[in-house]
Order: sequence, then structure tokens, then C-alpha cells
Amino acid sequence: METEDLSGSLLLATPQIEEGVFRRSVVLLLHHDAEGAQGVVLNRPLDARVDAVLPEWQDHVTAPRVLFEGGPVGLDSALGLVTAPGDVEPMGVKRLFGGVGLVDLDTPPELVMPEVAGMRIFAGYAGWSPGQLEDEVDSGSWYVVEAEGRDAFDDDPQSLWVRVLRRQRDHLAFVATFPVDPEMN
Repeated sequence: METEDLSGSLLLATPQIEEGVFRRSVVLLLHHDAEGAQGVVLNRPLDARVDAVLPEWQDHVTAPRVLFEGGPVGLDSALGLVTAPGDVEPMGVKRLFGGVGLVDLDTPPELVMPEVAGMRIFAGYAGWSPGQLEDEVDSGSWYVVEAEGRDAFDDDPQSLWVRVLRRQRDHLAFVATFPVDPEMN
């Protein structure tokens, strides 16, 4: 059976995920195929400025100007996500889908930034082995929804889960009202 390519989609954690980095998380899938999937958690800003690890990029990241926890895998590595309008692939950027791409953080910012409209740096990423994501979606751990261009660079990431759910045109909009603590319902 052929795997549907979900690259560029958002994964929204269902209320079934009650703890850990994925609780109420919004994950942008950067890559998905039969070999597995990789993405970054968009709504986990850290209490660490970018200049703590990549000082040359601090002035170029989109607000809030902090590192984000991209997921539980490879926390000692950094991924730079950018949005580049138009069809031209800026120097040092590998376009993934639409205007979204990954930037080589060894490229001088002066060469990249004139061509991009937004940037965020993630410590680590989320990863799934072959079939694992599909099993998690089937078991009810994730909702798969369409991403909007501004989601990855939202200036209020803590409320992103609720806002993405609210904009859905089906029963998912009601999930946004699910209490943080179900026992308080």
C-alpha cells in the first residue's frame, strides 16, 4: 500500500496525549514517505535566546526571538526553518514545500536573510520510523490538518494549538474547547 505524503501538513496532538513534549503540540511535517517522517514542534518556545548557541542568527529570527524545542530527537542539533516567497531558492536554503525551506546555519546570515520573510531555529526534531506515524494517526493520537503559511512563524506560539483547531470547519473546532485539565470539566 502506498503511503500518502503528508509533508507540509500539521499534526495536532489529540487530547489523548496527556504529557510530554507532544502534549497539545502542533507539528509541521517537513518530510514524510514510506521511510518515515520528520517534523518540528511549532509551539514549544524555550527559555533560551538563539544567541546562546548561534549568535550570528539572533537578530534574524522571527519573534519570539528564542530557540524552540523541535522535538525529542537530536536536541543537541539545530534546524533553521525559513519561509522564502517566490520561486527562487535562496543561497543556503533547501526548499521543502511551498515557500518553506531549511537553511544551512553555516551560511552567513547576510547571504540568506535578504531573500527570506521569516525564520525560526529549532533544537531537535520529531521523528517517526516507517509506519509509526500512520499507526499513531490511526490510533487517534494525531489530527492531520492543512497548514497555513503563517503557522510556522506565529508570534504567539503558545496559543497555536487552540487557534489551529478553531479554524477547522468540522468537529475539530470543538476540540479547541477541551480543558487543559479534563478533571476540571
